[in-house]
Amino acid sequence: MKDITSREDVEFLVKEFYDQVIKDDLIGFFFTDVAKIDLSKHLPKMYNFWESILLGNPVYEGHPMAKHFPINEVAALEEKHFNRWLQIWEKTVHDNFEGENAENAIARALNIARIMSFKMSNARRN
Repeated sequence: MKDITSREDVEFLVKEFYDQVIKDDLIGFFFTDVAKIDLSKHLPKMYNFWESILLGNPVYEGHPMAKHFPINEVAALEEKHFNRWLQIWEKTVHDNFEGENAENAIARALNIARIMSFKMSNARRN
C-alpha cells in the first residue's frame, strides 16, 4: 500500500469513508436524516478540508465547527458518536493507505474528534 500523497488519494479516502459512514447504524442518521447532506456538495468540501490538513494545500475555506452546532441542537453529538466516526475513519485509512500521511490522517482525526466532542458537550450544557 502507498501513502496519501495527492488530491486523488484524499478524494478516494474521503469517498470510501463516506460510503461507510452514511450506512452506519449508530451515526449514519446524522448525515442522512439530521443534516440531510447532499454528497455532491459535501464531498468536495471534505476533499478540500482533508487536502489542506494532510497535504498542506490551503484549499479549504470554512468553519467546520460552526456547521456542527445546529446538528447538535437537533440530535446530540455524543462521545460515542465521535468514537464511531474515528473507528470508521481509522479502518478506512488502514484498509487503503500506509505511511506518514496516513498516520497523520488518523492522529488529526483523533484531535478533531476530541475537540468537537468537548465543544458539543459544552454546548448542550449551556
